[in-house]
Amino acid sequence: MFGYYFQLALRSFRRNKVLTALMVLAIALGIGASMTTLTVFYILSGDPMPGRSHTLFYPQMDPQTMDGYVAGEEPVEQVTRFDAEALLREKKGDRQALMTGGGISIEPEKQGLSPFVVDARYTSADFFPMFDAPFDHGNGWTAKEDDAQARVAVISKKLNDKLFDGGNSVGKSIRIDQHEFRVIGVLKDWRPTPRFYDMNSDRYGEVEQAFLPFSTAVNLKMGRNGSMDCWGDSNGDETGVNAPCVWMQYWVQLDTPAKVEAYRQYLVNYSDQQRRAGRFERPTNVRLRNVMEWLDYKRVVPNDVRLQTWLAFGFLLVCLINTVGLLLAKFMRRSSEIGVRRALGASKGAIFTQALVEAGTIGLAGGLLGLGLALLGLWAVRQQPASYAELAHLDPVMLLTTFGLAILASVLAGLLPAWRACQVTPAIQLKSQ
Repeated sequence: MFGYYFQLALRSFRRNKVLTALMVLAIALGIGASMTTLTVFYILSGDPMPGRSHTLFYPQMDPQTMDGYVAGEEPVEQVTRFDAEALLREKKGDRQALMTGGGISIEPEKQGLSPFVVDARYTSADFFPMFDAPFDHGNGWTAKEDDAQARVAVISKKLNDKLFDGGNSVGKSIRIDQHEFRVIGVLKDWRPTPRFYDMNSDRYGEVEQAFLPFSTAVNLKMGRNGSMDCWGDSNGDETGVNAPCVWMQYWVQLDTPAKVEAYRQYLVNYSDQQRRAGRFERPTNVRLRNVMEWLDYKRVVPNDVRLQTWLAFGFLLVCLINTVGLLLAKFMRRSSEIGVRRALGASKGAIFTQALVEAGTIGLAGGLLGLGLALLGLWAVRQQPASYAELAHLDPVMLLTTFGLAILASVLAGLLPAWRACQVTPAIQLKSQ
């Protein structure tokens, strides 16, 4: 029966080509605009660590002085080096990692390649297993190498391709800031989106090209980058152990709700202890957010993207209203045909189903055209200078969503016209004939 109704819909389209084209175009424009913005929103608001984000937490404390204190406000978003090293040393989580961003110079031995600068991340051993970083060759370093300030490095696939032509470079030397480092691991292509572990730099940029032990980077006085907030007198050494500055990120893995509550209490106790020691002055104020809570707090999706998404769906609604009007006009023009079918025994349900199949077919055609418009829209997004622009691609989930939304929208638009069509009185239509 569905195939028969589909054939009737195709015949109807051929009889009313202009009206059908207008309805398909209306659906396509609405779908194209809404799917372009929805895809960008979907990419930017996704979970960067599926299956693990609920176990990864970002602790916050308030180590500042009472100057400018406002009760109830959020604590600072980063931690001091003293606190980061203390938390790492006490190891109260299943895994934990301190980190900060840096910039390093590479002096390649490869012929024809001049020295260049890349972004780096200074971190601790648990970074790689905690964030499930995938390796092409080798592995990360251990806590023993952290303690020994070992000159080891994990490099990205991009840097490995540039320096070693993509081969297995584990065990080879790389000269960083005039110091020799041994490559112990090469990452696969890895780009968590957004780059949640450090929201103080490019949120949607690529991961750093080199990862070094934090202890080694500090010992060699390597350059750092990222935000820093200081108070009091640092005596010219903002990155020192006792400097009153927050500039580091700290993440902890807690695998059960009980461990989460225990760690939260640990942060309270630690803050109380530091206040008694005279380091903290403000009342205890701690936060412990998992990855998705942290992204929500940081409002990771730009406001203009949210606004564009709402505007696009508003435009889709306008297109649907226009489609409703066009379908009403089309079905009402066929009142005599519907009346004859009713007189020959067709039920109201059959007429209603036929009308919905016709509306759904229009939605399918609109979805195909809308898909093309969405691809064109995403291409236009990729030409923008925003850091997230290159991520704007239609994946299988959004592809299915496009057709699902198109058919759903057209069926919803066809409900009222279909109901009106099945209310046609056969006797009146036959008499008028």
